[in-house]
Amino acid sequence: RKRGTPLRPEDLSSHDCLFYPRPTGAAMWSFDRRAARKAAAAITLPVNGPFSANNSETLRDAALDDLGIALLPDFSAQTAVRSGKLVMVLPDWRVSGPFAEQLYVLRPYTSHVPRAVSLFVSYLRECFADGFPLSPIL
Repeated sequence: RKRGTPLRPEDLSSHDCLFYPRPTGAAMWSFDRRAARKAAAAITLPVNGPFSANNSETLRDAALDDLGIALLPDFSAQTAVRSGKLVMVLPDWRVSGPFAEQLYVLRPYTSHVPRAVSLFVSYLRECFADGFPLSPIL
């Protein structure tokens, strides 16, 4: 708030960002234009800020505490967005890259995958076959 609302991804360099830590190198966020008439190249840029966490709810809570701008999945952000406690920024931009296109299922390792786990993974693949509906930047 004190630094204004970013209008372009490049504006994030003057903001505190809340991000998932990476084992090597800087945290990178990638974007492309939502309504580009022709295929526009994605913009990938490093972000930094005062806080990182490997949990979306923790990042959401940090954003709610005004620590910075967070890139959050729907399931973590939707209640706070609907209530007006968080607002989406960069409306003309869409998150691209791994954050927008990948979902991981974690399970204990066994040589045999239980049928319930296989069915659940199949269900998720079907649900998200067309991608994720929204990846808010807050």
